Amino acid sequence: MKLTLTCWNYDRVQPLLDGSIKIPGIELDCKISYPSKIFSKAFTEAPFDISELSASSYIMQHAKGECAYIALPIFVSRAFRHGGFYINTHKGISEPIDLEGKRVGVPEYQMTMALWARGLLADEYGVNTETLIYRTGGTNAPGRKERLVLTLPDHIDINPISESQTLNSLLVSGELDAVIAPSPPLAFTDGVPEVQRLFPEVKSAEQDYFRRTGIFPIMHVIGVRHSLVENYPWLPLALFDAFEAARKLTEVRLKTTATASANRIQIPWLGNEWEETVALMGESFWTYGVDQNEAALTALCRYAFEQHLAPKLLSIDDLFYREDNSIGI
Repeated sequence: MKLTLTCWNYDRVQPLLDGSIKIPGIELDCKISYPSKIFSKAFTEAPFDISELSASSYIMQHAKGECAYIALPIFVSRAFRHGGFYINTHKGISEPIDLEGKRVGVPEYQMTMALWARGLLADEYGVNTETLIYRTGGTNAPGRKERLVLTLPDHIDINPISESQTLNSLLVSGELDAVIAPSPPLAFTDGVPEVQRLFPEVKSAEQDYFRRTGIFPIMHVIGVRHSLVENYPWLPLALFDAFEAARKLTEVRLKTTATASANRIQIPWLGNEWEETVALMGESFWTYGVDQNEAALTALCRYAFEQHLAPKLLSIDDLFYREDNSIGI
């Protein structure tokens, strides 16, 4: 059986993309694409059999029974998000609570990064995120729009910026007080002094967050067409096993690279970073499956409901395909 697969070329997926890991009975036709491009089609046209999915967008559609895919607990993208808050230093913002009532840019309100960022502000710092004045649009390139229609309460102030503007330029000019985005505004990477991170010690903040919560935020999942699952009930487990095998192979390769006598990657302290990460999170720190990710998955479901993206509070069992809840994925 020939199936189409689209996702970004993450190291943990590469063994599937290059054929090092094979799925018995299945020939994969793989298309590598950047996530934002994948998502713009996955939640509208759904052109691929197996697709990387934004976790937030999936929950929105799935809760309404409108998604073409059923997700598997394969978390190809994960990221801590303290580093995604950028402020204009002239706006009197020195701590998270200062964001209340401020004009805050975000590429898309419903994007998973923004979901986690608002959850972080609310849970960790007591910020009422419904008081933020949201402005949406492209961070460094103009024209970005919400990929899904939002149905938010009237008291949440959210509007798009002009299609000719960027969040970066508005942050520099002071028309925005802050920006929440997965990629840094160019002003920050270019060293413009007026633009700084809200959390200056990002790594320490993120490590402390994990130490206290056990959460390694989940960004993207893998989805497979409902129709395929109905016709081939063995397929979800076969896919999970293949992605898990690819992840484990990559885990071994990473350890080999990090502990080698000659560094193959142009990061001087790669070995130290690997050692520090393992000491905090364990050697298998990038896990798939439900059981080892309950805290992160519970938070995802709760945030989607609390932030008015999902019309109902989903449970973890609602999110994924699980045959009789017995196959362990």
